[in-house]
Amino acid sequence: MENNIDIIAKLASSLNRRDEVPNQELAKEIVVAQDKKAVKELVDNLFNTKAIQNDCIKVLYEIGDQDPKLIANYVDEFVSHLISKNNRLQWGAMTALGTITNEKPKEIYNHLPAILEASDKGSVITKDHGVNILIKLCALNNYAENTFPLLLEQLLKSAPNQLPMYAERAMPIINDKNKALFLKTLTSRLNDLEKESKRKRVEKVIKKYQ
Repeated sequence: MENNIDIIAKLASSLNRRDEVPNQELAKEIVVAQDKKAVKELVDNLFNTKAIQNDCIKVLYEIGDQDPKLIANYVDEFVSHLISKNNRLQWGAMTALGTITNEKPKEIYNHLPAILEASDKGSVITKDHGVNILIKLCALNNYAENTFPLLLEQLLKSAPNQLPMYAERAMPIINDKNKALFLKTLTSRLNDLEKESKRKRVEKVIKKYQ
C-alpha cells in the first residue's frame, strides 16, 4: 500500500531540526506504508541542496536497515554518490550499500572497484562500511574466494585504531580454509598497535583461531 507522503516537508532540515528523529520517523513511516514512490523521491533528491541530501541519505539507509528490499534497486545510484564532495552523502551512500549487500550481492560485487576506491579515499565511516560490505560478501560462497584477499588487504592497511574492530567483525566468516591467512595477517600487524587495549583485542581474536 502506498500513501502520498510529503517527503521534503517531513525532513529534519525542513522542520528546522538539528536532530535525526524526524528522518528516523519518516523512514519508519515509509517502511510501514511500503511506499516505493517515496523511496524514489528520496533517491532523486540526493541531487538537491546539501541539507536535503544529508536528510534523504539518512532516511534511505534507515529504510535499508529495516527493509533492505525497499531500497535494493538503487545500487547504481548509491555507487554514483561515493565520489560526492559532500562527505555525509558519501559515507551515507556506502552505509546504504551495506544494508543491501545481501539483497544484491552480484551487483555490489561488480561495483567493488568503485566501493574500494571510495573506501580508501574516504572518511573513517566510509571505510568502516566498505569493510562491512567485504565481510558480507566473504560470507557468501559465490564471492568468498575473490573477496577474502581484498578483506585481508584492508586489514593490512587499516589504521591501528580500526584494526581490532575489523578483526572482530570478520570472525563469523573465518573457517578452516582461510584462518591461516587471517592469523598471519593479524599477527603481522601486532607491532603497529601501540595502545595496549587495541593490541589485546587483536591478540584475543588470534588466540581463538590458534
